Amino acid sequence: MNPRIYVLTLCTFASGSAAFIFAGLLETMAADLGVSTAVAGQLQTAYVLTSAALGPVAAWALGKLDRRLVVIVGLVAAVSLHLACAVAPNFEALLVLRALAGLAGAISAPAASVAAASLVPPERRGSALAMVSGGMTLAFVVGIPIGSVAGAMFGWRATFIVAAILAGVALAAVSVFLPPVPAPAKREGGKIDLSVVWPIYLTSFLSFAANMTLNLYIAPIVRVGTGITGAGVAVFQSMIGFGAAMGLWLGGRAADRGAGKAWVLRCIGLQGVAMSLHFAATHGVLPHGLAVDALVLAAVFLAATAIFSISPVTQSRLIQATGGAPVALALNGSVFSLGQATGATLGGVALAGFGVPAIPAAALIMSLTALATLSFVFPKDPKPAA
Repeated sequence: MNPRIYVLTLCTFASGSAAFIFAGLLETMAADLGVSTAVAGQLQTAYVLTSAALGPVAAWALGKLDRRLVVIVGLVAAVSLHLACAVAPNFEALLVLRALAGLAGAISAPAASVAAASLVPPERRGSALAMVSGGMTLAFVVGIPIGSVAGAMFGWRATFIVAAILAGVALAAVSVFLPPVPAPAKREGGKIDLSVVWPIYLTSFLSFAANMTLNLYIAPIVRVGTGITGAGVAVFQSMIGFGAAMGLWLGGRAADRGAGKAWVLRCIGLQGVAMSLHFAATHGVLPHGLAVDALVLAAVFLAATAIFSISPVTQSRLIQATGGAPVALALNGSVFSLGQATGATLGGVALAGFGVPAIPAAALIMSLTALATLSFVFPKDPKPAA
């Protein structure tokens, strides 16, 4: 693997960490800002909605520029905005800054993926893209838990300082080690066939909506399910990273085998099982102790494994259908973000209306909705050639 791919992985690591950096301190942050936990959760919605809405626009507007330059621009903006978030005077200002930070992530992360694909031969592009996507896995294992620990020790504002430091490290690495990467040539063959790609986009949307209905609210879920708060939540957050690593490995192997509909449906079913375990934990089926701790850890691990097992398969199908067109990949990133925003909103509504135990119930309903819908609309696997 080209060593520069690891430099680009730092970009998605920084972006992924920033997206969820404050999740472990959500309740503390809400109390300090004078808003409810459900309202504070919309800081994530603002981030991903901006990323979703402006990601394809940024990919189109900056499409002719050198990829290295685009990545640097996004990271410089990210460092500045995360530092501004750390000193935001009120919730309203923080909401605006988080929305702008989402734009910064929408600029740097897709450009990093395109640069990675350009730095390796065609037969290695899948592995390069998987490596860059693995930065999100590393974010859950290392970046986000570090943010939770720093926030528990120094206050929630420290989480955004951690996000700025991670973006700064990525910026330094890209500036020093990444060579100029010319923009990819314009795709030949005309427009993208939406009839082919829309089921893939729908899969991305529904699977991430189900996952993020619960994932953003992991701190209150862990508190109610296990009684653990503060820095202890970081242990459960790191389990997301381990599950993501397992999911990427399984999903990558499945994509190499040409897996499709059956694999996607199995993974969404597994996600439903994880949400059922969270539902059981938050409804007190076991007293607080090692048994319920293990139950919640297993639920977190299974949910992460499921969602990240789907991504390599759908991305492989998308690249096959579009020739790896940058705007098509940016649109898929937007769909991810829309799913995250929808899930964050649904989880917030469930929390505000019925309390923490309603969050996994809403996530389970979303998982079952995804399973039923994709059973009909996801294209069947092609028959193997004779």
